[in-house]
Amino acid sequence: MAERNNTSLSLGIIARKSLFCLFTIASILFIFSWFFVLRSTGRPRFIDHSLLPNSKFPSLINNRNSALHSQIDFEHENRSVLSENEEGEEDPSSFSQRKEASQANNNGVTCHLNSNNVVLKVFMYDLAPEFHFGLLGWEPQGNSVWPDLQTKVPDYPGGLNLQHSIEYWLTLDLLASELPNPPNARSVIRVQNASEADIIFVPYFSSLSYNRYSKTNPKQKKSNNKVLQEMLLSFLTAQKEWKRSGGRDHLIVAHHPNSMLDARMKLWPATFILADFGRYPPNIANVEKDVIAPYKHVIRTFVNDSAGFDSRPTLLYFQGAIYRKDGGYVRQELFYLLKDEKDVHFAFGSVQKDGIHKATQGMQSSKFCLNIAGDTPSSNRLFDAIASHCVPVIISDDIELPYEDVLDYSEFCIFVRTRDALKEKFLVNLVKSIGKDEWTRMWRKLKEVERFFEFQYPSKENDAVQMIWQAVARKVPAVRMKIHKSRRFSRSLVAYKINSGFLSPWVPSPCKPVLQGLRCVGGVVNALNTDSRVKPSKGGKGYHWYGMGCSMGYGSVVVIADGMTWERLLLDRRQYPRSHLVGKMGGRGRQSWSEVEC
Repeated sequence: MAERNNTSLSLGIIARKSLFCLFTIASILFIFSWFFVLRSTGRPRFIDHSLLPNSKFPSLINNRNSALHSQIDFEHENRSVLSENEEGEEDPSSFSQRKEASQANNNGVTCHLNSNNVVLKVFMYDLAPEFHFGLLGWEPQGNSVWPDLQTKVPDYPGGLNLQHSIEYWLTLDLLASELPNPPNARSVIRVQNASEADIIFVPYFSSLSYNRYSKTNPKQKKSNNKVLQEMLLSFLTAQKEWKRSGGRDHLIVAHHPNSMLDARMKLWPATFILADFGRYPPNIANVEKDVIAPYKHVIRTFVNDSAGFDSRPTLLYFQGAIYRKDGGYVRQELFYLLKDEKDVHFAFGSVQKDGIHKATQGMQSSKFCLNIAGDTPSSNRLFDAIASHCVPVIISDDIELPYEDVLDYSEFCIFVRTRDALKEKFLVNLVKSIGKDEWTRMWRKLKEVERFFEFQYPSKENDAVQMIWQAVARKVPAVRMKIHKSRRFSRSLVAYKINSGFLSPWVPSPCKPVLQGLRCVGGVVNALNTDSRVKPSKGGKGYHWYGMGCSMGYGSVVVIADGMTWERLLLDRRQYPRSHLVGKMGGRGRQSWSEVEC
């Protein structure tokens, strides 16, 4: 009996040891498998960039990424003045301590510029003068649609018009690249063949058109601004360059928030140059697709600035419109919080009655300048502050900043969340907690970066014009990828409609099983020949195929087409371009969306 018990005990021990060994081996294999999986998802090291077309762009990206990785150890953990967690409060005095610690590792302004001197090749349409310099009163001589820059450069109107003059400076820079002795600073060159270009520029002075021609007179049904947009839309969509890429490689400047208001929804595949995204839905404009450009500051640049900490008596400065719409309500709230604070200037102001001169004096004699959201997230006040070397205090939760992928604004700006700024005494205590040494470091950096925000003709190295072109160049690889992906299904050009009936023989056989699953009320998908035509719908809200409709009369379209020349059908003022099929099925108030590929 004892021997039997001993045998059972031995077997139990052996079984446990076996299970332990199996568990250990399985654990080791599991760890190794995860190691190889994680390694396989890392950065690929086997790509020969010399085999890629225009390999300068990948090398530019690699160099910039290397610089970013080398900086990661001392980047600020918190670029904004925030609470350490969503519910807690930030002690304003901690801001200066964190800033000093980070500056110990970083003695210069971090801006990863284009060191490879990659020149962006740009094709520019020869639009009629009424779209650009004709809006300035310039009249063409002979057959040329462009002014002779060697004779006279047309002047741009002053005042607040200047702050959105971005397209003017970019157009001048492109034209200057064709001169016999072009300026030395060169991030861009104009090419005459669109097939050689990295991007296609549309020289429409949209901000000036809005500022000067958006109002109608009693004899007009439409403003000149609206007429120009309609003409531009018709011109662009008829060009082979637009059809070839669906507009993805086009560059359109719409810096004023209200510029291109009528055409923007139809030109959205293009890359926009904007001030911010405040009045754009995210499917029309976003930071991944588009470029944010600075305003042109309207106050005088502070040349030979020696006005340091002790020479600026005003602690915090704001002068401008106080009662604004949308996100600008915070200005009114801050006015009541700060108007009686010592050494704080918070007052209404405008460009009238010597307003620009007064703002120049005020900013240049202040330590900190408030940049508060107005009707839109951004304003020119930030760039006026930079030109004045007055440390910007930015209170705008949705703001997007120019060149922020290569420029660290937290080195010379202070960011405050709106909810924190509206706490009593928070803002004043915050700026008071920043001592002379810390302020002086930020002041010196403002003087270093101010050149990135200067617009001038001819442009100079790393000024605002060159920085914008470099920002556009960084978008080119993504634009190319979108164009290439859109061509995947170019061989299966078919347009479909939802209707009662049957699948016609024109439907490619791989699509039939998928399309048969798309149903609308009372009907199934029916295909039309690719030569079928479209006509405007009633009211001009979109386009419908001839004879379209479900059997119950509430049908809509299933589109799409060829990645190079595919049709876009507008539906309820929205566009649904795809490189695969998009179907909308509706009936008696019911609708759903479905996407299929074949």
